[in-house]
Amino acid sequence: MLTIAAIAQLLIAAAFVSIPLVRHRYGAAATAAAEAELNRQGVRPSVLAEHGMRFDAGGHETWAPLSFAVMMTAMAGLNLAGAPWGHTLTWIFQVLVLLANVFILYSNLTAAKGVEHAFAKTGDPELARIDVRRFLAAAEGAFPRWVMPWLQNARHVIVFGGSILVFIALIVA
Repeated sequence: MLTIAAIAQLLIAAAFVSIPLVRHRYGAAATAAAEAELNRQGVRPSVLAEHGMRFDAGGHETWAPLSFAVMMTAMAGLNLAGAPWGHTLTWIFQVLVLLANVFILYSNLTAAKGVEHAFAKTGDPELARIDVRRFLAAAEGAFPRWVMPWLQNARHVIVFGGSILVFIALIVA
């Protein structure tokens, strides 16, 4: 059963690695599309960089998913090796991965609201004028159609389903 858990954990790791890979490949196009939309709305495109908004693989969009991928790979290795403390660490880290994915799903579903709120908090009247839904739609439109929602949904299914499978494997083992 621990082999099944390890395989699920490796699939979860791959799902997390897909985030920075896709952003690395298509992030520049998404940034250009977002900047073009801002320009169309009469907003200087530099507000993206000024407020730390990125569509590429920089910042937390790389280190966070890669950290979870490394964590899952390490847990898979411990489970495959039959390490006695791997069982306990898997419970801890698998819960963290599951909670992180809940946060990712929530932020995906509430992205427009979150950006609107972040822009409003700045007090910058130029940011308040931005039609955030169009701005985000322009950026998302630069990614291939298979990314959103297909890859995004597949990643959630793998992380949630794989985590459940890992928990079952730990209980049965």
